[in-house]
Amino acid sequence: MQIHSAIADLRAALKKRDRIVFVPTMGNLHAGHISLMEQARAHGDTVVASIFVNRLQFGPNEDFDKYPRTFQADCDKLAAAGVDVLFAPTEADLYPEPQEYVVEPPAIQNILDGEFRPGHFRGVATVVLKLFNIVQPNAALFGKKDYQQLMVIRNMTRQLALPINIIGGETVRAADGLALSSRNGYLSEAERTEAPRLYRLLNEIRIAIRSGETDTVKLEKSAVATLDSAGWKTDYVAVRQQSDLAMPKGANTPLVVLAASRLGSTRLIDNIEV
Repeated sequence: MQIHSAIADLRAALKKRDRIVFVPTMGNLHAGHISLMEQARAHGDTVVASIFVNRLQFGPNEDFDKYPRTFQADCDKLAAAGVDVLFAPTEADLYPEPQEYVVEPPAIQNILDGEFRPGHFRGVATVVLKLFNIVQPNAALFGKKDYQQLMVIRNMTRQLALPINIIGGETVRAADGLALSSRNGYLSEAERTEAPRLYRLLNEIRIAIRSGETDTVKLEKSAVATLDSAGWKTDYVAVRQQSDLAMPKGANTPLVVLAASRLGSTRLIDNIEV
């Protein structure tokens, strides 16, 4: 596996490569990331991954400084997964001057996760567009666990007419249902035992909707009350349309149940499609 940090070096290495598939990450890789790397091979000839902890998508009181950085272990996992090229820029490589030109997503950036993390999706969209311009892939993979992020990137790619196929990878879970996340490592032993409650509640909402329950607001409020009574601090549990994350507008509309809640100091997100 080739590793490059400079943009010019990466571009030179990819110049004669065909059918590039790109998987951007912030490192601290787990089985969910590796699943995306393995899926990528089916969509192209050259698999490119990136590792970059993007300051632009972190709020002033978030965990940028303590976000786990495990570069050598990540390289070993990527090489074992068959990744051909790793782009691992420093901040000086990717932002040699202040990033004053940014991508401003539409109203979707201000709902759900965006309501509680102002500016987050602006930072995500900006770095992803910049990485797309650097790597120039034919396809790119993003995990469905970050459902709203996937939608922001998919819509940006379509509206800016980028020739990139955006592929959503299914969420990879532990045996007890907890969605794999780099932030799971922040959980204490007791919190890790409690954490699967989030997925169980989302699944209960899915079952209720499939059984004919139409009062989604009642389902949301009940789930929030259950979480908070167990010691969580919940930002939202929301039933939305898969197509645009708007409130449900009728029967037979494909839905998704999304949630974000804090367990101790760890903010967990998850979703489940109905």
